[in-house]
Amino acid sequence: MALCIPLSWVGMKAIQITDESDPRSLELRDVPTPELQDGEVLVKIVAAGVNRADLMQAAGKYPAPKGESDIIGLECAGVIEDPGTTGREQGEEVGCLLAGGGYAEYVAVPEGQLMPKPDNLSLEELAGVVEVACTVWSNLGMLAGVHEPHVDGSPKKVLIHGGSGGIGSFAIQLCKQLGCEVATTAGSAEKLEYCTNLGADIAINYKEQDFAEELKGWADVILDVIGGPYLEPNVKALAVDGQIVVIALQGGPKGEISLGRMMPRRQSLHATTLRARPRPMKADIVRSTIEHVWPLVESGAIKPNISAAFPLTEAAKAHDKMDSGDNTGKIVLTV
Repeated sequence: MALCIPLSWVGMKAIQITDESDPRSLELRDVPTPELQDGEVLVKIVAAGVNRADLMQAAGKYPAPKGESDIIGLECAGVIEDPGTTGREQGEEVGCLLAGGGYAEYVAVPEGQLMPKPDNLSLEELAGVVEVACTVWSNLGMLAGVHEPHVDGSPKKVLIHGGSGGIGSFAIQLCKQLGCEVATTAGSAEKLEYCTNLGADIAINYKEQDFAEELKGWADVILDVIGGPYLEPNVKALAVDGQIVVIALQGGPKGEISLGRMMPRRQSLHATTLRARPRPMKADIVRSTIEHVWPLVESGAIKPNISAAFPLTEAAKAHDKMDSGDNTGKIVLTV
């Protein structure tokens, strides 16, 4: 008679930071397989998306929220190995929005953070879409309402910083599909061409041009990944009733901003993060993203734009690639 041993006893392999002083000390080590809680499924990971937040966590600057896995990785795709108490089907292919745990062979995922695999995407492509789709839609759609035209029927004008990155690539495509006018910033002619090929109407080289002067008073919504140094220029580029949405702090957390300029123009500033939100809120975001964005992904109107794939054992090389700034679109790890 065969002995059935629970996966949690067998263990799995996952990327671990072996030297806290070295953010590239990412090695595949044996760790316990996650134990399922009520309402979670165990997913066998096929691929995981790489995000700039992963680099921050490896550098000790972005720890996992309390109670979540401290393994790096905010998104993945794979196959349900154990449906737990959820009633889901074993073998179902899914994308997963995570607070941590993606750089591994298995991950426990709340059912509300599962996304169905579109027929036109591979699991590797899906792994690079989940987190960006939820981030972009929750900020530009649910918060800023870019899909809602002005009262006169004219489209919203959206400025997307870092248009050639994973977030920017997805945001440009989504905004164009929603009928917006889109401007973006990037740091080279090649990246600007990449952005225009995705649909950007205006592409600005931030190394050679002053985007605030170029777009003075133009943008209804600004999606910003730079943070502090861009606060005042963003205000200058913002239209009356405009909104700035800051989702990352690549340039640092501190900067000056003129409230006196913003108040008579009824402008607003939002600073948001997805990872630390409560699970019910994440489930709401996933549901809304599936409803409003997934049809565009399934039809091919929005493409994943995976620029590079590395095996999980080469997570450090994937981080080097992202840190170099040479990539466009998304990077994924294959398990």
